[in-house]
Amino acid sequence: MSEERFGEFVLVRRHEDGHVAELALDRPKAMNAVSSEMARSLAGACAALGADRDVRVVVLTSTHERAFCVGADLKERNSFTDAELVRQRPVARGAYAGVLELPMPTVAAVHGFALGGGFELALSCDVIVADRTAVVGLPEVSVGVIPGGGGTQLLPRRVGAARAAELIFTARRVEAPEARELGLVDVLVDEGRDRAEALSLASRMAANSPVGLRAAKRALRLGHGLDLRAGLEVEDAAWRSVAFSGDRAEGVAAFNEKRAPRWPGE
Repeated sequence: MSEERFGEFVLVRRHEDGHVAELALDRPKAMNAVSSEMARSLAGACAALGADRDVRVVVLTSTHERAFCVGADLKERNSFTDAELVRQRPVARGAYAGVLELPMPTVAAVHGFALGGGFELALSCDVIVADRTAVVGLPEVSVGVIPGGGGTQLLPRRVGAARAAELIFTARRVEAPEARELGLVDVLVDEGRDRAEALSLASRMAANSPVGLRAAKRALRLGHGLDLRAGLEVEDAAWRSVAFSGDRAEGVAAFNEKRAPRWPGE
């Protein structure tokens, strides 16, 4: 396993011959509160991972024992003038967009608090694995703002408009069993098992065609919310992008030869 640090607060570990990358939030003294510096580092790490053709799946984790991420750094925000807050907004958006726009499948491994921007980072991933200590929520209206890292758009896509409205308007925190029941997280595991299960899930994903994985994610993301006819056109475009690829040729050959595929990744 190799490690690369982006700034002081973000760590990238590469597993499985580099095919699984772990994007670790590493600001333990602040329970991974997202400061401007951390946001820039997260965006930079995502840009590097997105451009790395060897990476097939990314797992978003935390190095803090009791928290995934408690959201925006409100101590930093409290010191901002209005002008500084305006200037900081693109920096914050860059971090959330970086995770959301990663072209390969992404899995969040959540334990402890995942609140506000922390939960929005998890929502930006394709699959959320949580252990039984997880507490999630979007409490922004309780401090006079709104979810601004994608929460008002990502949460209703998961749980429907009415449920998202109830959760956002009440600002309530949801513990792991209810979060699983409501669909706020996808996989519930025993305490301390979130990272291991997320990495195991990522390894199973990474065994598949990297070209296929990226095209399937693109079709899922771009097709969501479209009417069926338009969605099928998105799917067809994604199919055409893989139909004549080296991965497709290798996958068919491996199936017929009854062996494991050796993906060229192109």
